[in-house]
Amino acid sequence: MSGRLQLYVSRDASALALGADATARALALEADRRNIPVDIVRTGSRGMFWLEPLLEVATPAGRVGYGPVAPADAAALFDAGLADGGAHASRLGAVADIPFFKRQERLAFARVGITDPLSVADYVAHDGYRGLANALAMAPAGIVAMVTESGLRGRGGAAFPTGIKWKTVLEADAGGVGSGPAKYIVCNADEGDSGTFSDRMLMEGDPLCLVEGMTIAGIAVGATQGYIYLRSEYPHAHRALDTAIANAYAAGWLGADVHGSGRRFDLEVRLGAGAYICGEETSLLDSLEGKRGQVRFKPPLPAIKGLFGRPTVINNVISFASVPIILDRGAAFYRDYGVGRSRGTLPIQLAGNLRYTGLVEKAFGVTLRELLYDYGGGSLSGRPIRAVQVGGPLGAYMPESQFDTPLDYEAFAAIGAMVGHGGIVAFDDTVDMLEQARYAMEFCAVESCGKCTPCRIGSTRGVEVLDRIRAGIERDANLVLLKDLCETLRFGSLCALGGLTPDPVRSALEYFPEDFAVRV
Repeated sequence: MSGRLQLYVSRDASALALGADATARALALEADRRNIPVDIVRTGSRGMFWLEPLLEVATPAGRVGYGPVAPADAAALFDAGLADGGAHASRLGAVADIPFFKRQERLAFARVGITDPLSVADYVAHDGYRGLANALAMAPAGIVAMVTESGLRGRGGAAFPTGIKWKTVLEADAGGVGSGPAKYIVCNADEGDSGTFSDRMLMEGDPLCLVEGMTIAGIAVGATQGYIYLRSEYPHAHRALDTAIANAYAAGWLGADVHGSGRRFDLEVRLGAGAYICGEETSLLDSLEGKRGQVRFKPPLPAIKGLFGRPTVINNVISFASVPIILDRGAAFYRDYGVGRSRGTLPIQLAGNLRYTGLVEKAFGVTLRELLYDYGGGSLSGRPIRAVQVGGPLGAYMPESQFDTPLDYEAFAAIGAMVGHGGIVAFDDTVDMLEQARYAMEFCAVESCGKCTPCRIGSTRGVEVLDRIRAGIERDANLVLLKDLCETLRFGSLCALGGLTPDPVRSALEYFPEDFAVRV
């Protein structure tokens, strides 16, 4: 609004935890005390957590950042000429030019930290809903073909090609019993991997992007009902999604007549069960149906017989959030990012013992070493980084000799690792890798749905075996037993929880054997 000071402060959960609400209130009170008209827009986070609470001010030269900003800084900032981007100890300059941010390729996160996440008008003003508008003018098969040609793969664990999944649902027989919708769109937003937060950031910082992506999916495959299965520990994301969905309905982008097209798509949020296993798609479906979340036997695949027995598209948050730009800019535009069969970009989450933690969206092909040192700044402790776990609690531990591996699904698979959800957790040389291996087994034992014996019992025995190795009891024999247990879990489990639990254990044994030696 002309003549009013425009300030931007994040309402992302990470910023709130660091005092963003108190900072915003202090700025508003100080402006009022000085009779300065001010609008404080609450945005998503730019993803530079060490700078939160981050304050941005709109100036004639662009948005200028200050951070981290405490409530006590408010008066000094105004004294320094905040409205004009004046000098202050916390001044960062143009946020877009901060090296951590400037070197990124932001596609899914293009609007996060810039727009009001709940405003449809702001979303549209920043190229939102262009993809859906294009999709509404296309035949469903054409939409599916464009997504297929883009090379988009699931941004979860399996990295299954999104276009193939959508084509299967499009062509699936929608028959069955009952009067409910013939097909469904389900978003797996039950983000539970350690070191991951990109889903939460997207849902809090640009929820309409997810809404648009799911709506495009519904139009593409002939589904009229969508559900977002949301991690129960995300109350801020829940409120943001509910408000954004209500605003999308009010603006005509959801409902019986999407954007005047005569096409229907309805969308609701459902809170998850608070169980890690419900991140597995079939367990998620059982939970969504009101049952205990347990893994289903496959086949049939959810694309054929999914929610309530109907053909169902299940993708995660970042997969759906990548769809609007594909429909807006074209398949080739998206495919031109990345390497090999890993196309597009990946929101990478830097966590653990790093100087600069936060979110980095980069095209596939960036190396682990670049991420750890060029973006993460090395360890926060100043000690050497000894191990990195990529892909959540079931990802392999990677030693320094593998840090030059490019972030690429096939390159990681070739060395027994996985990209997964893009979470990276770094450990310095004080880490105890036997303890990390034990944690993986204990995690599986606690989070198992209990349906299959290898996962439920094998992980429990794995904890016991590792405790015996720690105590120096028949070390060699128990190491053999541990490896046998890992093989049983890998090949005998119904789903990836038990099937992947051996990866962190195996990698810890292979690359850090000294931590499994008898200690006197």
